[in-house]
Amino acid sequence: MLLLKTVISVVGARPNFMKVAPLHKAFQRYTDRVRHLIVHTGQHYDKAMSKIFFDDLELPQPDYYLGVGSGSHAEQTARIMVELEKVLAAVRPDLVIVVGDVNSTVACSLVSVKMGIRVAHVEAGLRSGDRSMPEEINRLLTDAVADLLFVSEPSGLAHLRREGVAEAKTHFVGNVMIDSLIHYREKARGSNTMKQLGLTPRRFTLVTLHRPSNVDAVDGLEKILTIFEKIAPHSEIVFPVHPRTTKMLAQHGLAVKAASLAGLKMVEPIGYLDFLNLMDNAQLVLTDSGGVQEETTYLGVPCLTMRENTERPITCEIGTNVLCGLDVGKIVQLSEAVFAGNGKKGNVPELWDGSSANRIVDVLMSQI
Repeated sequence: MLLLKTVISVVGARPNFMKVAPLHKAFQRYTDRVRHLIVHTGQHYDKAMSKIFFDDLELPQPDYYLGVGSGSHAEQTARIMVELEKVLAAVRPDLVIVVGDVNSTVACSLVSVKMGIRVAHVEAGLRSGDRSMPEEINRLLTDAVADLLFVSEPSGLAHLRREGVAEAKTHFVGNVMIDSLIHYREKARGSNTMKQLGLTPRRFTLVTLHRPSNVDAVDGLEKILTIFEKIAPHSEIVFPVHPRTTKMLAQHGLAVKAASLAGLKMVEPIGYLDFLNLMDNAQLVLTDSGGVQEETTYLGVPCLTMRENTERPITCEIGTNVLCGLDVGKIVQLSEAVFAGNGKKGNVPELWDGSSANRIVDVLMSQI
């Protein structure tokens, strides 16, 4: 009788769900050979939102929930390591899959490697060149210890070569986030969010902002509100507000001003399918999210990224993305170009075809 191999995939923050969901589906082709388990660290945890994400993405409830919660980077990383070690000691998996670049990614990589368990990193090799970003440190450390590195765009391969990673460890497979987008796009079209918010397709701007460099300081928030004031007369703005942003608006005395801006709809964070529906129908997207840069490029929606750098340069090189930092004049000028029908056009990158997870799992099954 063939013994089943055990593979654990780790999710910690919401973007991780969209990356693990297609992997879980791909493993279903090999249920006679592998047992695929999901560990949710609870790094970002909101009961309602987690349920929405698991339901939207048709994921089974996690096999293990670590419940680490929030805290400083050190506290959170340490708690994840302590709790995951217990799971790994009990399960003794043959492989641990980590995705993305959050604290859960690096914490679970370190624990696994020290316990002699092989690690696969999905979305490896991405680099912003900005070490002030915690995610950049997480990416560098994870890729340094991982046994298998799955890369979503050519820049990732170039970075890993330059860092001395053996070519045999790296695999250019495309983008699992786009697997989810392609799979759920039709289902997302059934969302009633557009109707609930009274929106007309291609007549609104979708905003998502959460990075400390944008929302923690009063100067950044004031610039963001100025941008909203200038573009709202041309395009209604929909802004699902991250809890961090809500907190900072209140802390800096800007909550009332934000709530009173004409043409700005500030809404609670929403689930994956509803957000995908909004992205698919938006005239323009303003963001500081990595994943949204990729999704808008696939959807062909103009995207202005409020960051000075990106770890996903393919979205700027051939996609619809433009880096703007928090340059109010540049953002307003480029927004007005979009509203006039002159937004950046783009193409879909190589291997962003909905089959990345299958390619990843096929490689894994040949090696475990």
